[in-house]
Amino acid sequence: MEMTLRWYGPGYDSVSLKQIKQIPGVKSVITTLMGKQAGEVWTEAEIAELKRVVEEEGLTIAGIESVNISDDIKIGTEKREQHIANYIETLENLGKAGIHMVCYNFMPVFDWTRSDLARVRPDGSTVLAYNQDVVDKIDPAHMKESVEKMSNGFVMPGWEPERLSRLEALFEAYKDIDDEKLFNNLVYFLESIGEVCEKYDIKMGIHPDDPAWPIFGLPRIVRDKDRIVKLLKAVDKPYNGITLCTGSLGSNPANDICDIIKAAKGRIPFAHVRNLKYNSDRDFEEAAHLSSDGSMDMHAIMKALYETGFDGVIRPDHGRMIWDEVAMPGYGLYDRALGAVYLQGLWEAIDKESGKN
Repeated sequence: MEMTLRWYGPGYDSVSLKQIKQIPGVKSVITTLMGKQAGEVWTEAEIAELKRVVEEEGLTIAGIESVNISDDIKIGTEKREQHIANYIETLENLGKAGIHMVCYNFMPVFDWTRSDLARVRPDGSTVLAYNQDVVDKIDPAHMKESVEKMSNGFVMPGWEPERLSRLEALFEAYKDIDDEKLFNNLVYFLESIGEVCEKYDIKMGIHPDDPAWPIFGLPRIVRDKDRIVKLLKAVDKPYNGITLCTGSLGSNPANDICDIIKAAKGRIPFAHVRNLKYNSDRDFEEAAHLSSDGSMDMHAIMKALYETGFDGVIRPDHGRMIWDEVAMPGYGLYDRALGAVYLQGLWEAIDKESGKN
């Protein structure tokens, strides 16, 4: 297991590499080239500069989150072939740079959805939260203003201004795309990039849908065990894997996270591990990583990863805003640092209890 922290890069992240390096056990980051548009090529020079910045602080890049998939690939427009060719070139450049893990998603329009980016919890911290009753009243065309008010002035992945400014056109483009068409387009994409992934031993980890059910009439195809197993079988190659996100899959209490880990054994190159608190079947909020702070058994999740031989990259996921920190919602330093240490503590205990070490 390689513990990491997500870092958005210079000018985008309130957390510095110097601070990340001081978290015990964290020697690498998951990062990206913020500002690159989906469908564009990541050049060798851009990747080399990103590596230089990270390595000068004594850290390494464990993987990329994310190389975004364009809507043209997801929908299957006439631009799909060029965008896939650009994606292949990007993977080639990442492989040449020694980067072998890429997280991506295939969610239409919104990469993730929350109804509140700063819900106040009883301890005074604030968290990302979701209430279906609120979401049901939202007009997606007017989400831009709401997101800008709640984002603390940060650009949030999946909610970039250029995407929010064309929501109406995006919804129109997806009007004839159902689960089957979206799934087939995903399989087409994965088969198209197979050669370069195998050449450079790049593991692709698809991020589950968040929340794990359809919203705004849009299809969601990576949201439970059956759909994940279907995808892994459809492109039954080592490079085709999942990003095991406990918060996304766990948004639906019916999902058995440990069972999903077992079903995807050997195909999980990347894990996002965080806790949620269920308030009702229509409302959840994010919590501290500690099991007792939420509704999820983090020890059981880490044990399932351990017992299935997980040896990939892991990171604490969304943290609370605590101690008056101002940062991108979910991505401050303090609570994620606490989460990284807590998860490593669980792993150490499980490892020692196993008798293997």
